[in-house]
Amino acid sequence: MIELSLAPLAKPDPDHYLNRIRVTVREDSMRWSLSIGTISGTAVRVHITFLLFLGWIFAADYASGGPDEAWTGLLFMVLLFACVLAHEFGHIFTARAFGVSTPNVTLLPIGGVAQLERIPEEPRQEFLIAIAGPAVNVVIAFGLVLAGAHLNGGALASVDSAQISMVDRLANVNLFLAVFNMIPAFPMDGGRVLRALLASRMGYTRATEVAAATGQGVAFLLGFIGLFWNPLLIFIAIFVYLAASSEAHMVALRAMARGVPVTNAMMTQFAKLTPQAHVDEAVQTLLRTSQSEFPVIDSAGKPVGLLGRGDLIRALKQLGPDARVADVMSPKVPTVGHRRCLDEALRLLQEKSAPAVAVVDADGRLVGLVTPETVGEMLMLHQAMPQGTTWGPWSRPSGAG
Repeated sequence: MIELSLAPLAKPDPDHYLNRIRVTVREDSMRWSLSIGTISGTAVRVHITFLLFLGWIFAADYASGGPDEAWTGLLFMVLLFACVLAHEFGHIFTARAFGVSTPNVTLLPIGGVAQLERIPEEPRQEFLIAIAGPAVNVVIAFGLVLAGAHLNGGALASVDSAQISMVDRLANVNLFLAVFNMIPAFPMDGGRVLRALLASRMGYTRATEVAAATGQGVAFLLGFIGLFWNPLLIFIAIFVYLAASSEAHMVALRAMARGVPVTNAMMTQFAKLTPQAHVDEAVQTLLRTSQSEFPVIDSAGKPVGLLGRGDLIRALKQLGPDARVADVMSPKVPTVGHRRCLDEALRLLQEKSAPAVAVVDADGRLVGLVTPETVGEMLMLHQAMPQGTTWGPWSRPSGAG
């Protein structure tokens, strides 16, 4: 029996949030993946483990049935993941209809991951986006049936058998994918459908808590089944559990940040760079401070870029100390007005995968930085302060450890 508890999600932990934001913002989804092209403005990437998985399938089939079976098995897996890609683009095109873009989609051995810029908080929109993926698999399955495929459990149970026609296997697997993805294990498609239905009755934050707890319970069940049936379910269970916990905490954090001025969580003392500065000057600034991100400002004090510690070190190695900051900085720095609320800055940190958000005044001049660290520290201070206490912009010395 699996006992579900909502208590850990009901009382947010700021220190936990600090670590969650760091992981969410700084995780590089491009790492260990290769781009294979672009479809309708969305980059399609293949994770290196997916290529290793295909190689393992080919080698296993070759050892058991020779070259013909190996190539047939490889073709089936490529067609299967083409269906997975179509599933993801069902989400992508539906999200695009609601103004949500998708920078890239990555194929992994356990399926595809579409990096939506944001998840709509309007229940109807999330419902339609979530249901679109499985709907594509259903359409593919019945399209193959019309082409002569047969739906039966035997084809699904022997999906790796060359004795069953490829169209039969593809039709049955697509139907299985549609059903499996509709399991109410947040953040799988079924879990997002569950949250959308709950959100119309109990609010977005509470619906996320319930859907995430349900998803974690299902993850335990999948992991238990995987111990006796298919080890792949264990990896899926781990992914579902961690992803459900991460998104639930992020949604709760956004709820806490609503109505809080962005100035409450911005850093006002920090080192700045200019586009004309040399890399060696930036290195000296790096050594004098504990900053990990350096805003680059023009002569009017407006932010024009962002230079990270890692980018700076790479530039020093590759281009030398005489390179200009303008040549190595990232020209895209998200900005938010100083009169806006903290939840908007958090949204930019998450959606843009940005390490920092620049806070600007009415004239566009830089007045502060919001980073995952400053947000976490503000929340910890907020929890420690007496109830009802408020404070204005705060500073952290640039050389503080």
